[in-house]
Amino acid sequence: MKKDGDNIMILFHGSNVTVDAPHLITQNRFLDFGYGFYTTTNKEQAINFAKKVTERRKKGTATLNIYHIDEALAFQECTLLKFDSPDERWLDFVSANRQGTYNGPVYDLVYGAVANDDVYRTIALYMTGILSKDQALSALKIRKLFDQLVFTSEKSLKYLTFKGRELF
Repeated sequence: MKKDGDNIMILFHGSNVTVDAPHLITQNRFLDFGYGFYTTTNKEQAINFAKKVTERRKKGTATLNIYHIDEALAFQECTLLKFDSPDERWLDFVSANRQGTYNGPVYDLVYGAVANDDVYRTIALYMTGILSKDQALSALKIRKLFDQLVFTSEKSLKYLTFKGRELF
């Protein structure tokens, strides 16, 4: 995790607009970790997403939003689901969310690997039965995965502090 100071995690959110006061909005598709405000510690990943979303929406400017969070405090005071690696538990959780069938516990924060376009192809092959779970997990092990921290409740968003933006 990219940190600045003892417990401060630096997070990025790519968009076509400045998001200085993040809030939860209804999403029009099923995402890896379900409903929430998605961030990453990987600046390049967020920049790439900002460029993609700006192109797709045909408006705004590719914007890298920068935040800080006191990781120790937020992870202690919020309910947290953390995946240390893209293992079987992660694959089941992402697959259920991507299919819109997840009905397990709800957490304030979810942290783990992001299923980028390349990884999502592997997950799609698994969800359609072309790959077995073992084959999918083997394929995921050779991929370089970035991380994401998803804020799924208004409570968790209170720990996120906007620090600025960069335009691309």
